[in-house]
Amino acid sequence: MAEDAARRDLVLYGRRLYEKGFVAATDGNLSARLAEGGFLATPTGLPKGELAEGLMARLDSEGRPASGKPSSEWPMHLAIYRARPDVGAVVHAHPPFATALACAGRGLDGAVLSEVIISLGTVPLAPFALPSTEGLAERVASSLGDHSAVLLANHGAVTVGPDVRSAYYRMETLEQASRIQLYADLLGGGRPLPEQAVQALRGLGEGYALAPLPCPACEGCPVAAGEPGAVVLRRDELARLLAEFARGHGRR
Repeated sequence: MAEDAARRDLVLYGRRLYEKGFVAATDGNLSARLAEGGFLATPTGLPKGELAEGLMARLDSEGRPASGKPSSEWPMHLAIYRARPDVGAVVHAHPPFATALACAGRGLDGAVLSEVIISLGTVPLAPFALPSTEGLAERVASSLGDHSAVLLANHGAVTVGPDVRSAYYRMETLEQASRIQLYADLLGGGRPLPEQAVQALRGLGEGYALAPLPCPACEGCPVAAGEPGAVVLRRDELARLLAEFARGHGRR
């Protein structure tokens, strides 16, 4: 992600975690891999409802702090990034229903909800390790594997994605699925889908991704509208043309 967009999204979705009740006080942490190299992470000791773009911790490509102090759970994020080059963002929170499953020693591996199979897949359970330790980092990265989410025994949940927005909404999906699972348990247990249906649903889920948000700057844009003769210029191209114009104008 571009750094400006990453800062904006870490604030936006960090606050949503707080508003949804997925974190309390200083719980939880978010991070993003930057397109230009390095990472951004939410700072330690700050409630997610009080995040601001300028307060994010910056880390170099090796995960070492360059400015600010990242969450004490940063080693867990870094272990995931190292194990999964495809991951662009990590979200860690304590959503009540998902965390209840984790405290009961359960993953979310029952093929019960079709939408979850398509958009999230199986959610394994990482064995317990003390928070903020290398032991936890190793267990979470190992248990996550190639999944999109993992539950942390007696702790909480982690979701990943290509960007902060995707990782956040996977956390929402995980919490909703956990809530339904626990309600189904109260009714005697969910009824698993047939294996043939599960395989078909997994096929539908291949390549599943959120639709991109519309760009506010594109409203009324002739390029976006596909109008004949519309031209797209990169920032550096525009700067070069303006500089050439200024030089030519100065010689008159």
